[in-house]
Amino acid sequence: MFKKAFFHSLIAGILASVAGLIYNRIYFFATEADFSRVLNTGSIIGLNIMVCLVAGMLYWVLVKSLKKKGEVVFSFLFSIISFACVMIPILISLPLKVQSPELFPGLAVPMVFFPAMAWYTVKPLFTLSTTLIT
Repeated sequence: MFKKAFFHSLIAGILASVAGLIYNRIYFFATEADFSRVLNTGSIIGLNIMVCLVAGMLYWVLVKSLKKKGEVVFSFLFSIISFACVMIPILISLPLKVQSPELFPGLAVPMVFFPAMAWYTVKPLFTLSTTLIT
């Protein structure tokens, strides 16, 4: 069970990182606002993988301790925490050298949801009766 949760969270983290990097490039070309001092490639990859790995550990603990209700509790918590984390990019104060700080929430707020979206996207790969990763 732990192996399955670990690979699920790792694959979700990689998928969320790829989505974050693609969105970062699209946002840069659309707005020409460079936030690489605040949110660079390393931080996008690191945060997405870290969030998904922590989510994977939480998932494993909840499913292990609450059995059938663990998955429902995890889904509820992951969604609520994702919505609560929207406040982080809104409340962050950027360095004075950053141009157009008002555009930063437009970049970072959607990225908050990438780990949860990636988690739920790859979830069917790990819940099939004949799972792909055992």
